[in-house]
Amino acid sequence: MEDSIFQLSYALDTFYFLICGALVMWMAAGFAMLEAGLVRSKNTVAILTKNVALYSIACIMYLICGYSIMYGGGDFIMFLDGITADGVSGSEEPATYAPSSDFFFQVVFVATAMSIVSGAVAERIKIWAFLIFAVFMTGFIYPMEGAWTWGGEAVLGLYTLGDLGFSDFAGSGIVHMAGAAAALAGALILGARKGKYGPDGKINALPGANLPLATLGTFILWLGWFGFNGGSVLATASVESANAVAVVFMNTNSAAAGGLIAALITARLIFGKADLSMALNGALAGLVAITAEPSTPSALQAPIFGALGGVLVVFSIVLLDKARIDDPVGAISVHGTVGLLGLLLVPITNGESASFSGQIIGALTIFFWVFITSGIVWYALKVLIGIRVTEEDEYRGIDVAECGLEAYPEFTSGTK
Repeated sequence: MEDSIFQLSYALDTFYFLICGALVMWMAAGFAMLEAGLVRSKNTVAILTKNVALYSIACIMYLICGYSIMYGGGDFIMFLDGITADGVSGSEEPATYAPSSDFFFQVVFVATAMSIVSGAVAERIKIWAFLIFAVFMTGFIYPMEGAWTWGGEAVLGLYTLGDLGFSDFAGSGIVHMAGAAAALAGALILGARKGKYGPDGKINALPGANLPLATLGTFILWLGWFGFNGGSVLATASVESANAVAVVFMNTNSAAAGGLIAALITARLIFGKADLSMALNGALAGLVAITAEPSTPSALQAPIFGALGGVLVVFSIVLLDKARIDDPVGAISVHGTVGLLGLLLVPITNGESASFSGQIIGALTIFFWVFITSGIVWYALKVLIGIRVTEEDEYRGIDVAECGLEAYPEFTSGTK
């Protein structure tokens, strides 16, 4: 009887893990649609190509070496030898779900971190330079900081973040802020798009081509986030874990709603208009803010935390523009600035697992590791092969220059 109960629990937890992983994989479609809607039409094919390619690169690189770096505990195993075992037979501590389901769930997180980079460097980066960077980001940079956080390894052998009071339930810092740090390094080395900033300090709007597509992408991300946060409970086959999953789903949804409403109101107060792009980023900011700890906030705290993220993202986008850091989709603000906020909110509701000092040390560790190593890779690529398209190609559009295709050939002449 006891064995039958264990097998049923094992099957349920494995199935839940896989379904949540599939939801997070669907977030790749959300990022693709969001970014395709927020860039100009002449760069749509390029942004879609980057998104489908980076997801595939992430899957292969994490299979080859990333997962072993992150969770190998110092024992590096290429190509995940033994990952297809059941995790029970011959094990001193039997697993509660299939080991391969854990790999699948983790690999889609890697792709999410890399997707964040895509939007911030859009409309002026060479596709192949971006894809080479994706190899380093998904195969080494992200897995290393993941080993120091979720993997429990000491940071360069110096200190262990968990012992200092660092906690990040589903990745506000580990995934989102890490992606934003890599994006910031790339955006700084790339420089702004031509025509974005005038010599007199003027900021010129370069509006996206398809807001319906951006809205669809936001809803897809909103849906996928239930797998992102809900799957991080890691189980569902008991009363306690099932209830935790339900709370996480409820708080994730409430935070997104709070973020959107707060961003919409903030944009109205600042710009005098109901800015849809700010509202969409507000929803995503609410999701990022709650991701660091969605299981302990109350039903009232969750939308408040999301609203804080929604307000912060509007001001962050404006300030980055004033600093002449060009981010076409607002990814650095949504995932970086609000990712930090999410980490700092954790001790408010989960003081047993996290401290403010631990969260700050963890945030600084993640940011500086990813920012510095990404900067080195970006700069090396700039010197060796160049990372920015020519001014002429940027004017024509990367679709024609790099892909030889147009997203909307019936409506464009190719030189728009």
